Amino acid sequence: MCGTSPPFSSARRSLDTGANSLPNFDSSSKQSLIESITMEHSPPVRRASANVVSIIAKYAVPAGEWPDLLPFLFQCSQSPQEDHREVALILFSSLTETIGNSFQPYFTNLQSLLLKCLQDETSNRVRVAALKAVGSFLEFTHDEAEVIKFREFIPSILNVSRQCLASGDEDVAVIAFEIFDELIESPAPLLGESVKAIVQFSLEVCSSPNLEANTRHQAIQIISWLAKYKSNSLKKYKLVPPILQIMCPLLAESTNRDEDDDLAPDRAAAEVIDTMALNLFKQVFPPVFEFASLSSQSANPKFREAAVTSLGVISEGCLELMKNKLEPILHIVLAALRDPEQMVRGAASFALGQFAEHLQPEIVSHYESVLPSILNALEDVSHEVKEKSYYALAAFCENYG
Repeated sequence: MCGTSPPFSSARRSLDTGANSLPNFDSSSKQSLIESITMEHSPPVRRASANVVSIIAKYAVPAGEWPDLLPFLFQCSQSPQEDHREVALILFSSLTETIGNSFQPYFTNLQSLLLKCLQDETSNRVRVAALKAVGSFLEFTHDEAEVIKFREFIPSILNVSRQCLASGDEDVAVIAFEIFDELIESPAPLLGESVKAIVQFSLEVCSSPNLEANTRHQAIQIISWLAKYKSNSLKKYKLVPPILQIMCPLLAESTNRDEDDDLAPDRAAAEVIDTMALNLFKQVFPPVFEFASLSSQSANPKFREAAVTSLGVISEGCLELMKNKLEPILHIVLAALRDPEQMVRGAASFALGQFAEHLQPEIVSHYESVLPSILNALEDVSHEVKEKSYYALAAFCENYG
């Protein structure tokens, strides 16, 4: 049991006197404050109360004037009562922002506690609060030896996140991606084989059209960070093909252009494919070329557009491999430049501009087929196609000699 609920009024009156008098909180007032939180049933009020505790603790704990606070929280976090365990985790999250250094002596115990709460078998609220607390502590922790211990948290983090998505709590599930972001950017070898589970979860999320655009974007961004910072892991665990099996079709996903374009799945997927091509070109080119070859014959114009877009996107990273396959690649793109759909012709013009910029000097030797196609596209009824064709012509002529 975490205690009873003495009157909260004395603590409130003390706080109302202003920040300068915070150290004047007596022991009974502090005890009243934290114990009252355990009796509060309203989550918003409980979080507000936790913020009050963290503000007071900012002054009192470093001065040694609140020695009972952390022992109380550890006791509360192991209470048989769900509300007590949840509020302790909420307070741990809040206190990290103000007195994080005070947790250093307890770090090992705290990690064990957080992992146990992430795996709480009786309360989803406790698991969610633990997920938020892990995010707070990981953001605060910079010591490599301490951060690496969070590797064992990954399976539990994924379990909680899946549960949150299933119940519609997408905002909470996104915390998992923020945690993975911290782990990926660390130079320490934090992920190990867990990278496979992270990729699988991220692909599940980004390929789910029923989820919010921001949630899917966060998942796609994780794949992008992995390609940038942990490309060797993607190669080691043979994750490039399954990633591209999801990313390439996302290029064909229709989006509402009234939405934020930066969150559009097709644009985000293109950035991922580009990053992967720059870091993993040998693994990226074959599946993308296969996708482009098949999709260029699709009855769906979005897939024909995606076919040529994918080739344009990888042309910088995969330039050497593409130079050796230039004839069949140009066959796809030049045919798309004559497509009845404007979106396909526009994507083909973009791809030709990328080729003219990156596939030099080999692209120039194909001038007999490329130049007439570009010049013909300059007469297109679409201003967008014309604009992109001028870009392609300028890039081509710059190296023409």
